[in-house]
Amino acid sequence: MKLPIYLDYQATTPLDPRVLEAMMPYLTNEFGNAASRSHPFGWKAEEAVEKARAQIGALIGASGKEIVFTSGSTESINLALKGVAEMYAEKGRHIITSSVEHKAVLDTCKHLEQSGCKVTYLAPTKTGQVTAEMVAAALQPDTVLVALMWANNEVGTLNPVREIGALCHEKGVLFFCDATQAVGKVPVDVEADHIDLLCISAHKIYGPKGVGCLYVRRKNPRVRLVAQIDGGGHERGMRSGTLNVPGIVGLGKACELGRTELEKDAAHSRALRDSFEQRIFAELDHVVLNGEREQRLPGNSNLSFAYVEGESLIMGVKDLAVSSGSACTSASLEPSHVLRAMGVGDEFAHSSIRFGFGRFTTREEVDHAVGEVVRAVRRLRELSPLYEMVKEGIDPSTVQWQSGH
Repeated sequence: MKLPIYLDYQATTPLDPRVLEAMMPYLTNEFGNAASRSHPFGWKAEEAVEKARAQIGALIGASGKEIVFTSGSTESINLALKGVAEMYAEKGRHIITSSVEHKAVLDTCKHLEQSGCKVTYLAPTKTGQVTAEMVAAALQPDTVLVALMWANNEVGTLNPVREIGALCHEKGVLFFCDATQAVGKVPVDVEADHIDLLCISAHKIYGPKGVGCLYVRRKNPRVRLVAQIDGGGHERGMRSGTLNVPGIVGLGKACELGRTELEKDAAHSRALRDSFEQRIFAELDHVVLNGEREQRLPGNSNLSFAYVEGESLIMGVKDLAVSSGSACTSASLEPSHVLRAMGVGDEFAHSSIRFGFGRFTTREEVDHAVGEVVRAVRRLRELSPLYEMVKEGIDPSTVQWQSGH
């Protein structure tokens, strides 16, 4: 067993060897520019790109012609939100999102507010879910876009996307879905789910980093965007720039594997996660699951360990690669904005750890992880005055929590 053990699959995933194999020709001999239409090198590159579009479309129920390649979900989100806001400014300037979205959505919405848009940030349920009823109550006559994630990147909670999408289409409002964590993990069908725009990032589904795409609906309704990158008119004028052919080939292959192995991967991840949680709860007291128990990603487990500082616990499990939340905010010492929005108190937000299980996680690794976590929590609690009070029968709610004490 190789150490440290990787349990941070929501941050990124290992590159599947089959994806690398598909990419290799385009990193070596097949080096043509997909926009070069005058010779075989360009033709082969373009053919590879079009094959990838079809592979991606097959995974999400879309046409390959509706796929716009980008550098990843952050760029896709910027293109979708800013592109819609600018294109449909005369129709309305109101956008609905939630307070538990990824920072790529939240920060883009802040930028749009500075540009004159109105943004409603929906507060989720205590398990991190945003419902269609919440969206319905927030709709205004000038609402042009609803932007909500499919699966939360920290707690794994799944939103009722199909219900929200149906509501948006009924009201004539565009629906953007950040499906970065969901694609390849749960079934996605942009037609049945009434989605107008959707983003994917390759490195979340065992593909390479630095490449992703945006699905843009072509009919019923046709979605139009104002480009955010000018120069050359690539990708039907929506995203200029020379295409990353090897990365795109890798994304296509990752999506093909995600489609054919979705059920197998989901069952594998869920079984390991459930085993991990059952044993943690059996060995330790004062542990809380954050998020939905059932309606969540199969490989996600976000746990709070009372009377233990999360960063101290991460340092204490040196054999495990885990995190306290999103990789994009891991440098911050502030409690997770997701857990705060869910109403989780600072003491539990500070003690939360996200464990991610995936395609290459083994049962042996899970066994080792359980032992590491249990030993570390017990050791750290021995140093906690609050936990000593609990053992002595004193109600900890009568004691003021101080982070790190």
